[in-house]
Amino acid sequence: MAITTEELIAKLNDDLSWEYTAAIQYIQHSGVLTGAAYMGIKKEIIVHANEEIQHAVTLADQISYLRGTPTTKIYEPKTSEENVVMLEQDLEGENDAIRRYVERVQEAEELKLFHLAQQLRQILAMEQEHAMDLEEALGR
Repeated sequence: MAITTEELIAKLNDDLSWEYTAAIQYIQHSGVLTGAAYMGIKKEIIVHANEEIQHAVTLADQISYLRGTPTTKIYEPKTSEENVVMLEQDLEGENDAIRRYVERVQEAEELKLFHLAQQLRQILAMEQEHAMDLEEALGR
């Protein structure tokens, strides 16, 4: 069953909601992470937050290009007072984003929206880098 442009816009808006949420979650986690062992990843998480905001801008632009209206909806960010739990929450979010963007690239290509697929690939590559950073910080 082929996806429609309207269905793709709805999915991109859901991705946009998750990007907003990821940025907020990263910002909160960067403020809560403590201890010398976490200072390196704390700096990296601030970079991640800014990159998630850029992803949101890219998605909003692409949604508008497809004649959709970018959402302002966010999901509930995950929080914790435990450093490792926060990093695991962030890694879970990145792994979910990777899964979603792999699907979105395929859907964009199915609709022959190759410009969109390229933008999504760039976001996907960055999400994979984020996951790698978090896995390293977690000693995996």
